[in-house]
Amino acid sequence: MSNIPLSLNIFCKDLLKELSKDYEVVVLSSPGEDMEQIRQREKVRCIEVPIERRMSIFKDLKTLRLLIKVFREEKPDMVHTMNPKAGLLGMIAAKRAGVPIRVHSFTGLVFPTAKGLKRFVLKTTDRITCRCATHILPEGNGVRRDLVQNSITSKTLRVLGYGNIRGVDMSWYNPESPDLKQRAKAFEDKSRFTFVFVGRLAKDKGIEELIDSFVALQKTNSNIRLILVSWLEEDDAPSARILKEIETNNSIMQTGFVNDVRPYLLASDCLVLPSYREGFPNSPIEAGAMGKPCIVTDINGANEIISNGVNGLIVPPADRESLFEAMSKIASDKALCSRLAASARQMAADRYARSIVWDSLKEFYKETLQER
Repeated sequence: MSNIPLSLNIFCKDLLKELSKDYEVVVLSSPGEDMEQIRQREKVRCIEVPIERRMSIFKDLKTLRLLIKVFREEKPDMVHTMNPKAGLLGMIAAKRAGVPIRVHSFTGLVFPTAKGLKRFVLKTTDRITCRCATHILPEGNGVRRDLVQNSITSKTLRVLGYGNIRGVDMSWYNPESPDLKQRAKAFEDKSRFTFVFVGRLAKDKGIEELIDSFVALQKTNSNIRLILVSWLEEDDAPSARILKEIETNNSIMQTGFVNDVRPYLLASDCLVLPSYREGFPNSPIEAGAMGKPCIVTDINGANEIISNGVNGLIVPPADRESLFEAMSKIASDKALCSRLAASARQMAADRYARSIVWDSLKEFYKETLQER
C-alpha cells in the first residue's frame, strides 16, 4: 500500500507479479493512471482509495474509515505500507481492522531535517505508525539509526539485505547493450567531461549547491557540462537565480521527467547527488550498474551505497566548497575516474541486484507468515 501510485509503479515493477507466484497480492493506493498500469503489467487486483498526500484532518479521517472498511472486507493476513502517509493511515486502519501482520517500510525520514512544530508533528506521526505496526523495515542502516536515536520506537528494526527495497535489473542497466549505446549517442559529447544529476529540481536535493559548484568549475575548466534529468519541485523550488542559470547556461542540459534514465547515465562520466536527505536513493545504484562513479553527500543511504575512494566520492551536505573540490578532482583526474568506475558496476551487482533484493523480501514474508 502507498498513497502515491507512482511509487508502487516504479519501485514495485515486476515485483508484484513475482510475489503473485506465492501469494494473493492486492495493491491499494490512490486512483490514477499508474494504478491501471500496475493492474495490466503485474496482473494483480487493485483497490483505489483516495489518499491525500498532505495532511488534511477531515479528508484523512474519511480515508481512515474507508481503509478500515476495506481491510475488514478483505481480511488480509498482512498489510505492507510504504510512504509516510500510507504508513500512518494504513497501520492505524490495519490495527483497527484486526490485521495480524502489519509491516511498514521506512524508505526515508523527513523529520531529521525539519524544525520546530513541523519536526514535532512528523516525529509524532512516525511514532504512531511504529506503534501500530508489528514489523518495521528501515530501508537502510542510516534510517534505522535515526529511528533509534530519536526514540521513534523501541521495537526491533530489521534492514533487509543491504538496505534497498527496489534493486536494480543488471541486464536492463547494461552499459554494453548495443541498442543503449546507439540511443546514448544523441546525448554524448566526448570532448567534455559530463556530470549528470537525476531527481527533483528542488533545494533539498542540493540543486543550488550543484549549479553554483558547476558554474565555479567552469571558470577553471571549460571542458565540462551538466545533464539534469530532473523536473521542477514547486513546493521546494530553487531560487530564481538558479533557475535562470539552468535556462541560460549553454553547458547545462535539462531533460524534464523521463521514463528511461539509462541513455543519459551512459552518456555521462559521473553522477552527482548532493542531496540533504534521502532514505535510500536509487540513482547512485543505477549509475553504478551503468559503470559510472558517483559524488554523493554524507547522508543516509547514499553513504551506504558509495564507499569513499572506491566507487565514488563522499562530501558533506550543503557544502559548496567540498562539492566543487570533488567535482574538480574527478573531472581532471582521468586515472581516478577510471578507477572508481571500474568498481562501480560490480559493487552494484554484489549488493543491489534485483534478485538479491527480492529474495530478501520473499524470505522475510515467508518467515513472518510462518511465525503467526
